[in-house]
Amino acid sequence: MSNIQMLALRLHTLTVFRALLGLTLFENFLAYARENDSACKIDRYAEMVCEVYCQGGDLTAAVRKALFENENVYVTALAAGKGVDAHIVASAERELAILSELASLTPSDWKADIGLDIELPLFTSQKVDFAPEYRVRIADIHKHGYGIFASHGMFRLSDSGERSIEPIVSADRITVETFTGYEAERQKVIANTQAFVDGKPAANVLLYGDAGTGKSSTVKAVANQFFDEGVRLIELRKDQMSLLPFVMEKISRNPLKFIIFIDDLSFNRNDDTFSMLKAALEGSASAKASNAVIYATSNRRHIVRECFDEREGSDVHRNDTMQELLSLSARFGLTVRFEKPNKELYLTIVRELAQKKGVTKEVHELEIEAEAFALARGHRSPRCAEQYIDSLL
Repeated sequence: MSNIQMLALRLHTLTVFRALLGLTLFENFLAYARENDSACKIDRYAEMVCEVYCQGGDLTAAVRKALFENENVYVTALAAGKGVDAHIVASAERELAILSELASLTPSDWKADIGLDIELPLFTSQKVDFAPEYRVRIADIHKHGYGIFASHGMFRLSDSGERSIEPIVSADRITVETFTGYEAERQKVIANTQAFVDGKPAANVLLYGDAGTGKSSTVKAVANQFFDEGVRLIELRKDQMSLLPFVMEKISRNPLKFIIFIDDLSFNRNDDTFSMLKAALEGSASAKASNAVIYATSNRRHIVRECFDEREGSDVHRNDTMQELLSLSARFGLTVRFEKPNKELYLTIVRELAQKKGVTKEVHELEIEAEAFALARGHRSPRCAEQYIDSLL
């Protein structure tokens, strides 16, 4: 029996990390080990390398990613602060050694196993011992997390019929350093998030103001800044508000911290989702997780739309009803206003963006054209400044 066949048999003994065997990479490896015909072996090998290529071309990195994202009884118990049976600990250690052996294999190992002088597709791998790495990660589980939250920073609810949280693979990588202006407004959000990370009381935040001033980008940049501190962002559309309790329940026992992000928030008078958000903001046990805060953006200070005819209405306690609607924004512990920039700030943003993006136009001409660009669109904003600079590129 070859070394690869023996390793395949040992992989079948996985218990703590057994879910890994259902992943394509592991299925292809086990399928290879079952083959006896050389042509079939080469075919299975090519399928496995194809999967490695899809994950960047490094076998060691592919196995490491699968291992660290695996949600199993060992890591979930440790994350919850529970004791772990000694047999589970021993199995985990033994299985980490098996996975290390798999991740350390080289193309030469397969060529020797196939036994033919044929050129095979190559991949990268390194000699590795996952046990020390895994111990480090579980020691700081509140920063690294597990499952899908281990490798991704931003998430959303699936649009499929099945309720699930899925990673945003092409998430915005924007950082705080990329912004110009609005430093005081942004610092309030950063300070609140730092308190959240430090386990201190943190507020739900409403960022409101003119369109294009960077409210949504601020939330995403702050989430990126605190990724290494264990902060993850879950984006929730307004039409998904009824699923807020589901999201809170899914993350409530997770060791990470979560920002529930609701972009462009507004409600109509008879909106059924109004009460769902209200319950979460008021800390209802069924709608709020202790490791979550809500960050919302809106172009309106009063995020419930109010019509003049509703001021009359037939409600006997009309004033109480209107106050209930108009005070939703007051239920956010922190409100941060992003006003449209004046001409001086707008042109400052234009100049800095031009410098960052390598635009060499003469400053006076740049400012004249930028102002004309804004006037043609009826407003000045950081978004408008960026659109103008991009138009030059």
